[in-house]
Order: sequence, then structure tokens, then C-alpha cells
Amino acid sequence: MILLRRLLGDVLRRQRQRQGRTLREVSSSARVSLGYLSEVERGQKEASSELLSAICDALDVRMSELMREVSDELALAELARSAAATPSEPVPVPVRPMLGSVSVAGVPPERVTIKAPAEAVDVVAA
Repeated sequence: MILLRRLLGDVLRRQRQRQGRTLREVSSSARVSLGYLSEVERGQKEASSELLSAICDALDVRMSELMREVSDELALAELARSAAATPSEPVPVPVRPMLGSVSVAGVPPERVTIKAPAEAVDVVAA
């Protein structure tokens, strides 16, 4: 099962780490407890929209950018899950024209490994 809170936490952690900031710095700036922010980053707590807004402000990241990255991660996770469940059938792929795409045409599905890069890309199965 794909948990949205876990994907969201992973993206928040990456954003924070890209900036070289500590949990303590971000939690203080967002006015959220260090423990709670840690639980959100580990996907153990669901963050409210108010909390996400405060964290995004503290990280100086637009919530739309955060959600776009979460959406891309979700698309990759769904694609990987779908490919693992039915390797002999074509997998529908979401199209996001502003991102680069990679073609795996002619590659048997059992030979395709999908890893989420630092900057998300779409995988196009032809």
C-alpha cells in the first residue's frame, strides 16, 4: 500500500536536507514541535494543511511545488507497483509535459527498475 503521508514526509525531509537545515531549525521557524516534525518526516503523522503551510513557509518552498514533487513520487510508486503486479501488460503512465521523460520501449518489464531521483522524471512505457 502506498501511504501519502510517507511520500510527503520523504519530500519534506529532502527539501530540508537540500537546504542543509536541521529539524530543530525548521521546527523552530515553523513553530511546530521538533518531535512532531520528525514524525511527519518519517510518515508517522498526517500533517494538516495549516501545518504543511507553516513548514513550507519555514523552508521557503511553495506548497504547490511540494505537492507536485509528492505527486511525481506517487506516480512513480504507482507505476512500480503496477509493473510488479502485471509485468506482461502495458502500464498506463501519467503525462507531465513540464518534466523530462525516459522511454523504456522494447525493454521487458522485468528488466525495468524505477528509482526516484532527486529531481523527479516520468517513465514512459511504449
